[in-house]
Amino acid sequence: MRAKSAPMGWGRANVARVTYATADARQQILDVLGQAAEHLGVALAQLGAAHELLDEHMAERLEDELFGPVKLAYGRARRGHADFAQRHELPTRTFEPALPAAPSHGAKGLIEAAADTVSACDGELAELQDSMLPVEVGDAPLRADLEQVRRGIADFRTHARELLRTLGR
Repeated sequence: MRAKSAPMGWGRANVARVTYATADARQQILDVLGQAAEHLGVALAQLGAAHELLDEHMAERLEDELFGPVKLAYGRARRGHADFAQRHELPTRTFEPALPAAPSHGAKGLIEAAADTVSACDGELAELQDSMLPVEVGDAPLRADLEQVRRGIADFRTHARELLRTLGR
């Protein structure tokens, strides 16, 4: 039996285009994951500022229900970013702590802002997953990281709403 030849026009130029497209896709993934990590860092700063304005009981609830899950998701996003960059020999970056949010918004405003920030992060990651880029570049560990980050923040808005509902009672 004779081996099939490459399709007409398939050659070095097409391989270069595919390689370039893959490199672009990987960089795009890295950029989105970095932006998501930054959002989570901002949410942590917002929650930290809110924590300082709450009584002991509410501060503990905020820490358990909101801060803890975001902190884990932030760590996972940063680690996923670094691991993906290393696997594909892309430049890594450092994530500087976000500046503390202004307490003039009050605890309620800070928690609401954190919920919006976390929702933006989740939306970016959902869009990335829906784009199929993580599948196209064939990176199973990245897909697992994205899933873990999203799972960690999935109930954030619900928990924030519950905490806000009981705030000041």
